Amino acid sequence: MFSLGSWLPALPGLAWGWALLDALLQGESPWGWRGDGLGTPWGTPVTRCCLFPTGLVGACAISVLCSLLKVYLYIQCLNDPERQAEKEAIRAQRRVLELLHVVVLTGVLALVGSRVAALVVLEFSLRAISTILSLGKGAHSSQLYLLCQYSLGCGVSCSLSFLLEGAPHGTCNLALAAGLAGLLATYARRLARHVCTLYELHSRARYCGICILLLAAGHGIPRLLRNALAIVFTVADLSAVALINRDFLSTAEAVRFWTPLTICYTLLVIYMQEEPQQGTGGRPVYQTVLVRMGGLFILLLTVGRWTDILHVLISLLGELWCVLSAGAMLEACRRQ
Repeated sequence: MFSLGSWLPALPGLAWGWALLDALLQGESPWGWRGDGLGTPWGTPVTRCCLFPTGLVGACAISVLCSLLKVYLYIQCLNDPERQAEKEAIRAQRRVLELLHVVVLTGVLALVGSRVAALVVLEFSLRAISTILSLGKGAHSSQLYLLCQYSLGCGVSCSLSFLLEGAPHGTCNLALAAGLAGLLATYARRLARHVCTLYELHSRARYCGICILLLAAGHGIPRLLRNALAIVFTVADLSAVALINRDFLSTAEAVRFWTPLTICYTLLVIYMQEEPQQGTGGRPVYQTVLVRMGGLFILLLTVGRWTDILHVLISLLGELWCVLSAGAMLEACRRQ
C-alpha cells in the first residue's frame, strides 16, 4: 500500500513529518523500534504511543458501567418509599465529578504497567467466580459490579494492548476504539442524567420512549452487565496470562512466579469469602482494597521488579478513587 506522503504534494521540508505520520498510523516507530511485547512497557514506542488510548478506553468502559448502574439503582430507590434519601444521594453527583472521574482513571490506567494490570485482572476474576458461586441461583450482586471498576479498566487495557500488538495500523485502531468508547460513555452519562432528572415524571406520563423502555425492562440491566462483564473478563484473563508468560525464559522461572502467586490469590479469595461476616458498613470495602493491594505488593517485592512496586501503588490509588467515587451507589447496594 502506498504511504500517506505519496498521496500528498511533495514538499521536501515536510518529508520527515510524512514519515512520522505514516509510522504512527501503522503502529510503528519512526526510529525503527518494533513492539516486542508488553513486558517492557517503556521500551518500545508502540507501547508508549498506545498507553493513553488504552487508558482512555478503559476509563470509558468504567464510565459506562457506572452510568448503567446509576440508572438501575436510581429506579430501584425510586420504587421504594423508604429509600428516598439514597435516591437523592445518587442524583446529587455532579457532571464535573463524572468528567474528573474519567480523566483521573485515564491517567492511572495509562501509567500502570501491563504486568500489574494483568495481575489485578486475574485476582478479581478469581474473586468474582468465588462470589458468584457463593450466591444463590439466579442472584446477583450489584456491589460486585461497583467493586470491579478498576479491574474492568485494567482488563480492557490489557486486552486491547494484546490484541492490537503487532497490528499494521495499531495506532489508528486504538484511536478508533478510543473515539467509539468516548461516544458510548457520553451517551451512557446522558442517559443517567436524563433518568435522574425526568424519569419520575416521564414514567407517570408515559410519553418518553426511553423511560417507558426502562420502566418495562430496567430490571434486566444487571443481567446485561453480567453477560458483558463475563465476555470482557474472559478475554482479559486470556490476554493477562499470555502477557505474564511472555516475560519468562524458562519453565522453572515461570513456576517460581506462579507458585507464590497462586498461594497469594488463594488466601485473598478465602479472605473475601469471610468478609461479609465482618460487617455491612463502608469500612470493609476499603479494608478489602488495602488487603488485596497489600498482598500484591508483598508478592511483587519477592518476584517482581521495582517498576511493578510503583505500579501497585498507582493501582491502589486507582482502586481507592473508584470506591470513593461510587460511595453513594455502594451504600444503595448494601441496603438493597
